[in-house]
Amino acid sequence: MKRYFGVIVLVAGVLLGAIMSYRTATARTKEAQREADVQRIHADYLERVSWMRVNPDDNAYREELKPFFKNYFEQVDDHLKAFNGNKNFDNYLQEVEKRAEAGKDERAGDRKAFYDYTRKVFDSLREGRYRPVWTATDKGMRLDVVSSDVIMVMGKPQVRLQLALWGAQRSLKDEGKVRKMITSATFDTVWKLTDAKGKLLGEMRGADPSMKIDHPERFIAEFPPQMVLGHYDLDLMPLEVAKLDMTINITSRAASGGDATATYVWKLDVPSEWKLGAGETWEGATQEERPEDEIDPSKKAAAN
Repeated sequence: MKRYFGVIVLVAGVLLGAIMSYRTATARTKEAQREADVQRIHADYLERVSWMRVNPDDNAYREELKPFFKNYFEQVDDHLKAFNGNKNFDNYLQEVEKRAEAGKDERAGDRKAFYDYTRKVFDSLREGRYRPVWTATDKGMRLDVVSSDVIMVMGKPQVRLQLALWGAQRSLKDEGKVRKMITSATFDTVWKLTDAKGKLLGEMRGADPSMKIDHPERFIAEFPPQMVLGHYDLDLMPLEVAKLDMTINITSRAASGGDATATYVWKLDVPSEWKLGAGETWEGATQEERPEDEIDPSKKAAAN
């Protein structure tokens, strides 16, 4: 009887091992299929996005945004359904909250802020509400000013210029056991403030935007590939300012070593809500000597 019991135990062990091996192989196959489907969706997106980045007709670009992203997110939804994915798109947030509760992440608040910032743009893309107030294309990259609202920042009203850059060069690098996406996008920005006659009243400079997110997929895996997010916060401007010229130079280096520097110039009449009230002074302003004809174009015309 003991001999038969030993045989039964051996057979049961073999069957259990076979079942475990089958489940492991099935899980690996399913994961490979899932990853292949992600790559398919990304490949299709990258095939079609090149036109969105270079379309010279701003109005046509805006009209094509909704159907373009509708196609992408329909594929994402089908993928999540097929592979039982998270339709709430909050895997990163859940992990941050889990680590925070365990006392293992002192920067959980910052990480959540970056997720929330990314999520706001993600939802506008997915829900067909993404419609930038200004857009331009150069060197194969498109820059959108997503919004330009006056908001309170640390108790002070400021103009928030929220940006989205399409098409900056990037590469995936292995750093030990971690794979990291390296995005190349360096900003250099100048704002020139003039009165109604073109006289220079002030100038501001800025480097990279605040809250610069150069790999949104880190926070939401399904975020459309190859975008950079961020914003500039500007102080309210003197009452006499009539026009604003914003020049943004963005340099992006390809993995092969080549550089592309794109230039975007936005000229606009300054809205009244962007201005200080009568008698209010422009905080942080400093005096700087400039040639008279650079400050006042009429002087240059008279000299000629």
